[in-house]
Amino acid sequence: MPGWLLFLYLVAAQCISAFDYSLGVRMGTQEPADRITEVGVAFFKGFAGADLIYAPMLAFGLAGHLLDAAWSGPILGAALGITFYWQIVCLWAVRAAGWDLPKEAQYWVVLPGISLWGLVAVIVLVTRCAWMFSTIYGEIPTC
Repeated sequence: MPGWLLFLYLVAAQCISAFDYSLGVRMGTQEPADRITEVGVAFFKGFAGADLIYAPMLAFGLAGHLLDAAWSGPILGAALGITFYWQIVCLWAVRAAGWDLPKEAQYWVVLPGISLWGLVAVIVLVTRCAWMFSTIYGEIPTC
């Protein structure tokens, strides 16, 4: 369930902004240039654009996982890795020179929570895959 909530959040907060950043600002899901500079806007637009790939990947991975499809592990694993990674990148950027975020505390509450969820989900996924391999093959393959 948390994965689907994240997907809906991505569609509302990020994917819409990839097509119309000013709409994202009006919705309150993006920061205006006068608060974060034009470079900050480019940074957030870049993530919004990348989320046009990431959000469907997350959705396909979650759907495949729900259906217990064999192909879902790598797709969901890749999406969860992105989930963990991009939160940390954004947190590092929050204190960028020239940025004046009126709701900075929200970043420090929401982003670590999403990142922690992504990390825990990756650990659960890897543990589940290892257990499945050991059940089927009697051992966990090594690289």
